Amino acid sequence: MKLKDKVALITGGSLGLGKAAAFLFAKEGAKVIITGRTESSLQKTVDEATQQGLELDYMVGDVSDEQRTIETVQHIIDKYGKIDILFNNAGVLFLGTTHETETEIWDKTFAINVKGTYLMSKHVIPHMLEKGYGCIVNNSSILGLKAVPGVAAYNATKGAVTQLTRSMALEYAQQGIRVNAICPGTIETPMVDNMLDAMPDRDAAEDFFKSFHPMGRFGTPEEIAHAVLFLCDDNVGFMTGTMLSVDGGWVAK
Repeated sequence: MKLKDKVALITGGSLGLGKAAAFLFAKEGAKVIITGRTESSLQKTVDEATQQGLELDYMVGDVSDEQRTIETVQHIIDKYGKIDILFNNAGVLFLGTTHETETEIWDKTFAINVKGTYLMSKHVIPHMLEKGYGCIVNNSSILGLKAVPGVAAYNATKGAVTQLTRSMALEYAQQGIRVNAICPGTIETPMVDNMLDAMPDRDAAEDFFKSFHPMGRFGTPEEIAHAVLFLCDDNVGFMTGTMLSVDGGWVAK
């Protein structure tokens, strides 16, 4: 088991990519704690894991709330003694060109996608520094490397996550902490479903987004989870500051 005896914290862990990563990490021997804003959703994911013979722990929290983030991290340290892996996965996406995006939506997108990644890292890293070991994976996006029209706030936040990842990787490269980002293409998740549903013609929108991927399909949460596991594997210990594209060939175009 690649993550035997490791303690992993996954934000946004009750749905989509976070849920798939939580299940995979548990199968690989990690003690996994998931966070999210909705307790019923977290409990449902924990129950589903239990039915599969897996054990997950959860804490309700909003990554954009610094006090709640501090409490979450401290609870995990008190209970498990360490945090080896942090997967900053929580994120939101709203449609809108730059001039159409309401300021409230812009602020909310940055609060969760960027500030949330910063806050959770800020309060986990000191504990990793104490141990001289840590692995952080930030969920950026193919849109942290490229851009598409109509999701201005999301494009901007994922560009910020990409640069924050590079900054963190350089800051802690000699202190035992590796920091990488996963850059998924369009993945079959509730967030993508909601985005497509919000468009005037869902079928046309789906075809449009599939056209970006040379493979001609969307990815699955499980495919992304295995890529995140790869980034957390000590066997790739020389890997830091990388934006790992798992995008059906999109970035190669």
